[in-house]
Amino acid sequence: MTTPAQQSPDAQTPASDRTTPPPQGEAGAGGAASLWRDRQFRTFWSAQSVSEFGDRISELALPLIAVTMLNASPSQAGFLTAAVWLPNLASLFIGSWVDQHRDKRPLMIAADLTRTVLLLSLPAAYWLDILTLGQLYAIAILAGTAHVVFNTAYASFFVRLVKRDQYLEANSKLAATRSISFIAGPAVGGLLVQWLTAPIALVVDAISFLFSAVQVSRLKVEPGEADGGEESLLARARAGMGYLLRHPYLRASLGCATTVNFFNMIGMALLVLFASRNLELSAGTIGIAFGIGASGGLVGALAAKTLARLIGAGRLIAISSVIFPASLGILAFADGPVWMRAGTLVVAEFVGAFAVMCFDIPLNSLQAAVTHDHMRSRVAGAFSSINYGVRPLGAVIGGLLGTWLGVRETLLISAAGGLFAVLWLLPSPIIRTRDLQALEPPAMSRLRG
Repeated sequence: MTTPAQQSPDAQTPASDRTTPPPQGEAGAGGAASLWRDRQFRTFWSAQSVSEFGDRISELALPLIAVTMLNASPSQAGFLTAAVWLPNLASLFIGSWVDQHRDKRPLMIAADLTRTVLLLSLPAAYWLDILTLGQLYAIAILAGTAHVVFNTAYASFFVRLVKRDQYLEANSKLAATRSISFIAGPAVGGLLVQWLTAPIALVVDAISFLFSAVQVSRLKVEPGEADGGEESLLARARAGMGYLLRHPYLRASLGCATTVNFFNMIGMALLVLFASRNLELSAGTIGIAFGIGASGGLVGALAAKTLARLIGAGRLIAISSVIFPASLGILAFADGPVWMRAGTLVVAEFVGAFAVMCFDIPLNSLQAAVTHDHMRSRVAGAFSSINYGVRPLGAVIGGLLGTWLGVRETLLISAAGGLFAVLWLLPSPIIRTRDLQALEPPAMSRLRG
């Protein structure tokens, strides 16, 4: 449940590894269309695609419930966004716990079913007339925890599904579908909220998680080896964090993505509130604007592979890390008649969505290439603990700044601060990286300790 259309960098969506066995579908032959011929990948893709479309509704409906039905202040809107990301502070330990399980699939199914039940509780509370901000905060935290469990399990599960030479293709396909969901999802979500009310619209997202659980349960992927050993959870967590912070590629990408996310969330926490109150746009108009602007993500997802080949993956990551945060500054200047205000929202969303795809796809693929298979879940957890863990702080600061200085001013601070993210990349080997296929994980002995 992130904020609509203009997404923060994920920068830990794992792909494959040289130690990964071939997937059990038909993708072994390679080629541009091979993954579409792989039944296993298509099943997983359908689960993720439907869930993504459902998420677009919740990302719009939850803040609108707070702002329009519960009269939330800017600081309370910031607290709600913070609650969504708060569980990521525990990602390091959750990822270390997940690594102890040989089969990650049951954890992913349980996470989906948990989110189904949690989301259904909101329309139930609305019907009983007992809906409160406190419940929204609780649902955001619990659903966020389930999201962390799913993502850290996915880090190891996905490498059993997709071969190393297909990970850029797989990331591009999943990212393209995600971008399409940002085009249609917010528009549909906005209309559903306007016609049915926000709590009722959440039923659609709940159903999408149920569908995802069913599809994941159908996958027949050989479980990896449990990396449990005799280590305690604390020792495993410490090893994962040490690996991350000693790794020259992962350390630089962590610093860059974390800086972007911190400043980005300062502005994103107030995005729906700004569009609704300051720009005086209706829920339907906001949803349509988000949907049109999100087409930039689809364009970016389709162009990322070509751009990475033309200018180099490292340079593309660096350029995108500058453009993405700057896009929020465009929105701060929105004014004039309704069509102009909505149009400025569209432009800001388009630029941000395009840039974040050009950031995420090459960086996710780079991280997958340089991370050892046995460290994936705990490294993904360690990465998320910091990268996603700063989002609650950014959201709270954004809410407070919006109350003290004004929402427009806060958007400008958000845009300006995010520009510092590129400084992490300039002295790192990432900026010099062109061909991802040439990258290999460094020796474990160099990074453990």
